[in-house]
Amino acid sequence: MRDIRILSAEEARAAISDLSDVLADCVAGGASVGFMHPYGPEDAESYWSDVADAVAGRGSLLLVAELDGRIVGTVQVGAAQMPNQPHRGDLKKLLVHRSARGKGLARLLMEAAEREAAARGKTLLVLDTATGSDAEAIYPRLGWHRVGVIPDYALWPQGGFCDTTLFYKRLA
Repeated sequence: MRDIRILSAEEARAAISDLSDVLADCVAGGASVGFMHPYGPEDAESYWSDVADAVAGRGSLLLVAELDGRIVGTVQVGAAQMPNQPHRGDLKKLLVHRSARGKGLARLLMEAAEREAAARGKTLLVLDTATGSDAEAIYPRLGWHRVGVIPDYALWPQGGFCDTTLFYKRLA
């Protein structure tokens, strides 16, 4: 059974181990999401602790996808913006464990993130993703608009420069 839900800060702290497994798996699979290989679940714990703190401070929303009661995916909406951008949110770290891909979880996570952002007054979401990655192909199918590419924006987890593609979506 698939389930998408928003985690409170306390739930996020309790889920750090599962969230760390998802992040480490995605990095091992080549996802350019800010971390370098080798990167294990223990390396990810401090990152998720910071995310839980951001959730507690209402600066971020943390959504998870569960499959048969196990967290296998996640996405965040950065909701805290500068005073002149209260209408905007940043979509961050859409991650689905490789063992759970192909089940529509990325779509469900994105739809839920968009709904929750809109419910909190956000009318515009933006994101960036590695150009040429599997993730890049997801966003246009979900109604996101490609803005452009920044060359050599980051590194792939195993090294080497990675371009990034910028997207936006207006929320109804």
